[in-house]
Amino acid sequence: MLLHLHPIDPQPRNIKIIVECLLDGGVVVYPTDTIYGLGCDIFQHKAVERICRIKQIDPAKANLSFICHDLSDLSMYTKPISTPLYRLLRNYLPGPYTFILPASKQVPRILKSRRDTIGLRIPDIVIAQALVKELGHPILSSSLPGGVAGDAGSRVEDYTDPETIEEKFGKLVDIVADGGIGGVLPSTVIDCTGDEPVVIRKGLGHFEEVPPG
Repeated sequence: MLLHLHPIDPQPRNIKIIVECLLDGGVVVYPTDTIYGLGCDIFQHKAVERICRIKQIDPAKANLSFICHDLSDLSMYTKPISTPLYRLLRNYLPGPYTFILPASKQVPRILKSRRDTIGLRIPDIVIAQALVKELGHPILSSSLPGGVAGDAGSRVEDYTDPETIEEKFGKLVDIVADGGIGGVLPSTVIDCTGDEPVVIRKGLGHFEEVPPG
């Protein structure tokens, strides 16, 4: 099912349709400020497993992240962080970044990495923020299978054009949220679990590797 959403003023009715799908354990494709991603409700265990099956990955080894509405979610899903680190996050978010942080006990076990961490994202895009706000808690996010450069037989539009995405992945998911043509670069990933933040994947966001503070 392809569902159109206005990129600046997404229709409340269509946002509700997607959120109801998520609450029912559905899996959707939706736009972020970087690339289109697979998403589900973080508390729907079977939906998380379904995304991992779609991507043919072990949940324990998957690079799954949370799409949050704002930094208020930090206190719920991450362990306490330092004031300098909080300032760093506030400077870069919302934006095309994923920050690796220590996971709290509120994070479903299936979503924690073996290092007991999570990836936190706050995309700078109205549609994703509207979905998370309506849902009331974070959305799980993962890239589409293969990725723009991950499948030798794929074209860029297979991962950027919602209509082509629906043709390619529509049978694997419940809804493809059409928010316009997506990007080709993923988020920049920064590991903040050590003494200093370290970029572990360079993507769309530019990040200076300097100690926080």
